[in-house]
Amino acid sequence: MTNQENNEPSSCCNNDNEPQHVAIIGSGSGAFACAIKAAEGGAKVTIIEGADVIGGCCVNVGCVPSKILIRAAQLAEQQRQNPFEGLENHTPELSRALLAEQQIARVEELRAAKYQNILDSNPALNLVKGYARFKDINLLTVSKDDGSEHDVQADKILIATGSTPTIPSIEGLADTPFWTSTEALFCKELPQHLIVIGSSVVALEIAQAYRRLGSEVTVLARHTLLYREDPLLGENLAECFEKEGIRLLSHTQATRVSHDEQLFTLETNEGTVTGDRLLISTGRHANTARLNLDEVGIETAKDGEIIINDRMETNIPNIYATGDCSNMPQYVYVAAAAGSRAGINMTGGDAKLDLSTMPAVIFTDPQVATVGLSEAQAKEQKIETDSRVLEMENVPRALANFETDGFIKLVVEKATGRLIGSQILAHEGGELIQSVALAIRNRMTVNDLADQLFPYLTMVEGLKLCAQTFNKDVKELSCCAG
Repeated sequence: MTNQENNEPSSCCNNDNEPQHVAIIGSGSGAFACAIKAAEGGAKVTIIEGADVIGGCCVNVGCVPSKILIRAAQLAEQQRQNPFEGLENHTPELSRALLAEQQIARVEELRAAKYQNILDSNPALNLVKGYARFKDINLLTVSKDDGSEHDVQADKILIATGSTPTIPSIEGLADTPFWTSTEALFCKELPQHLIVIGSSVVALEIAQAYRRLGSEVTVLARHTLLYREDPLLGENLAECFEKEGIRLLSHTQATRVSHDEQLFTLETNEGTVTGDRLLISTGRHANTARLNLDEVGIETAKDGEIIINDRMETNIPNIYATGDCSNMPQYVYVAAAAGSRAGINMTGGDAKLDLSTMPAVIFTDPQVATVGLSEAQAKEQKIETDSRVLEMENVPRALANFETDGFIKLVVEKATGRLIGSQILAHEGGELIQSVALAIRNRMTVNDLADQLFPYLTMVEGLKLCAQTFNKDVKELSCCAG
């Protein structure tokens, strides 16, 4: 990855020797990261936002409120059922309304701290409310709520409009009060029975959270859980879900949905399913339809996402994109990293984004964490691999916690022993994956990893143990094996 320090902007002015004007469509993490870097490079920045609040998906209706919900649900489940013989289980007293109020308060706090305060304190940044569309490659028309319009001229433009939940075409669905993730995150009443259509990251996180809060939960998966990932991840996570009482219907699709003011009824290839709430979580699509991209010839993929290169450039000079509206992985930290680099490039720098060691975490419990290549992906690249899987029952900290669900898998290039990927399912597995990312980034071999010192009785020690299994039987190693 290229950083700003090594790529100082060479020019921050236009041909009239005035400060460059950068227009940014959207106000999420990618937008603000770009705005800050562009301002540091000497540009004036106009941020254009059509929604009622700034901050984009993550802080408002994504990462922040979902992790609060997930953590609360985890604590509720630990009260209901814990693994320690000396601690008495009990049914938690739970107010979904109070939890929702706490979520909203923390969202508002972070939105103020990380977005509004930056706007207020940086004189180079200006916010314009309204929806933007392209008039030409340097000119945007902004439509406001009162029906008025005005134009914004810019030297450089970043598109950071995010994404919207995709709603499948199911007979009757549009006529029912179904939830998207937004309604699920902030509802103030607990469903008796939540039906979830989808097996994506968001679907699984919310499904488990509601089960732990006390709802019955049924998940309809078109394929299997996490079918795009290493099969071990989906198979093991499914076992964990079923142990918690979540009903999983794999290879199941709804053909018709109805609602009678109280219950949803779904007709599926596995029979009829009924529940009082229905969550649709079948992915998201780019918010690009109203931008008038065809007017300026910006290239998009079939689902509307903007195609960019590793400098965040579109096919049109001086127009950039970042985040969920582009063909990048849909993670907020990727959007922010890309936005930052776009801001550097807009003001004369040369920054690129390398996603080859991008870690990813699904915040179920146990967590799913991945980085680099799976064996199947390596095979597609004609890389011959070797791998090992270490069950978490071999990790001392997992044993001490009485939480031994899951595994650690390391994938190496067979010819060199160099680490190229990892797939982890473990309690707090997300805290392990960055260590593997750093190892891959630094081209470490599995022997290099096995020779490192890891503190005893930490979960991350499992990486060392898994690395050692390439040459030893871990069951024959002593405690704190060096």
